[in-house]
Amino acid sequence: MTGEELHQLLLEKWGRSYDVQLRRTQGKIFLQVMWKYLEQASFPLSEADYQEHLDSIANYLTSLGCETQVKKYIRETRERPRLGKAVSVPLDLGQRAAEWLIE
Repeated sequence: MTGEELHQLLLEKWGRSYDVQLRRTQGKIFLQVMWKYLEQASFPLSEADYQEHLDSIANYLTSLGCETQVKKYIRETRERPRLGKAVSVPLDLGQRAAEWLIE
């Protein structure tokens, strides 16, 4: 998965360039689709910085082997990012979970 593919996925689903973050919570890793988006005047990143950020996140997802489950979850979810509420995509790392959850 590339940053551009991730961007297209977000645009196709919700029509906006939402921010995405990787978060570790309660021993699990999630991709969170945040409520802020590039088209907002108050968005803190430039378009180039946003694309660089998406490239980085997409690279992590590919390294983790999670790109297929992320695409499937986003396409099938009925949730929408809204103020104060991100869409949390759980990442199933299988046997590799221990590699990423070291304290």
